[in-house]
Amino acid sequence: MRRHPEGEGPLRADAQRNRARILDAAEEVFAELGPAGSTEEVARRAGVAVGTIFRHFPTKADLLTAIMKRLQANLITAAEELSGPDGLHRYFDIILQEAAEKRSVAALVELQLPEAVGQLRQTVGSLLKQAQDAGTVSRTIELPEVMALLVSLCQGALTGGWDEQLRKRTLNIVIAGLKP
Repeated sequence: MRRHPEGEGPLRADAQRNRARILDAAEEVFAELGPAGSTEEVARRAGVAVGTIFRHFPTKADLLTAIMKRLQANLITAAEELSGPDGLHRYFDIILQEAAEKRSVAALVELQLPEAVGQLRQTVGSLLKQAQDAGTVSRTIELPEVMALLVSLCQGALTGGWDEQLRKRTLNIVIAGLKP
């Protein structure tokens, strides 16, 4: 197969598809196996050679970072679609579902991606202000406390054994504690 000199054309589209397949497979592998999942397993599930993974993501950390950035973008998009007095509560639920299903949210915080965490803080801060303005969250609650709750809840979801009922009960306790 010939390469287009400007990097355009079918190879570029194939590369984009490969990248998307790699990220999808990596998300699945790391959700099942945690950060200990192997790039070999990612390659197998994506249907590509390990070398293809390393052309897109030179290190495993780069691959994990790309997953977290994609997840972060999805979480920010979800937050932007939420508003009003219960937006923060619904956002907590979305994040906990992600953590329980994919183990990714807590890994985002553990990787300490400054930009990603900063944007997540900004998003949660906006939802917190809306909830406070609506009177559903106490004005004495501050963003660092909310972020600590989110991280703690995500860590709890990672321990396993979290089903939908436990998630809902735990979330109800947190929501009750945030009320004025």
